[in-house]
Amino acid sequence: MFVKDGTSKLTKVLTCPPTFLKRAAPINEISKLHPEPLQQEILLAEYQQLLDAYAKAGVTVEKLTPTVDMSNAVFARDFGGCVKEGYILGNFKKEIRFKERQAYENKMQELGVPKLAEVTTGYFEGGDFAFLRENVVAVGILDRTDQQGFETIKKALEPLGYQVYSVVADARYLHLDMCFNLVDEHLAVAYKEGLPAEFLELLKKLDIEIIPVEEEAIFKHGCNLESIGEHKVISLQQNKAVNDALRLRGMDVIELDISETLKAGGGPHCMTFPLQRG
Repeated sequence: MFVKDGTSKLTKVLTCPPTFLKRAAPINEISKLHPEPLQQEILLAEYQQLLDAYAKAGVTVEKLTPTVDMSNAVFARDFGGCVKEGYILGNFKKEIRFKERQAYENKMQELGVPKLAEVTTGYFEGGDFAFLRENVVAVGILDRTDQQGFETIKKALEPLGYQVYSVVADARYLHLDMCFNLVDEHLAVAYKEGLPAEFLELLKKLDIEIIPVEEEAIFKHGCNLESIGEHKVISLQQNKAVNDALRLRGMDVIELDISETLKAGGGPHCMTFPLQRG
């Protein structure tokens, strides 16, 4: 088994160091605000914080070795989505990320994770892939995943017993994981007003409580959290209100002091591709 769901104990992940992330490419609303060069020493230190958090939690970390033409590969989440049986290879929309696709596919082959399907017509990025339950998956249709990509995922997963739902939201939010994130079996952080009514009804049906955030929190990575299981979640030090709300609900919050990496448009969830969970 590879990835059972979105909140069971995380035991193995795939990441990539920000070796060639020199400047935030203006490919999302956050990165457009930061045209200045990024500070490499800080980026590497922030990546090490994530590695240290995983080491402390007993999570094995695999690493992709980036090349100069894969500057945004630090956001490992985006190349696809992983389930119990294997993974689905996505299809990047932005040219700056095209080279990552083959590199990550080669890495998954090296790691022995079978490819169930791949999106070749349309687009799909892993930041739009979210478990709601073991056999219930939500796929965001925002800026980087489209209807064709969604249909490929649905066609691949439904024969395996999965229910697959689309979630249409504002393209400015980039990925679903920027405005919605399941952090525990019955708990999520989300900007409710930006999500469709039918999705909110589905969450209610599944008995998932939402810790609400304001729209501005999306662009400060207030929802971009990484569940590591056993009621533990990796968050950002700056997410004070969210972190306090999580602790009030019994969550163990591991805070990272990350600010430089965020300028490129991604947080802890974006930086993590789960390989084994459950």
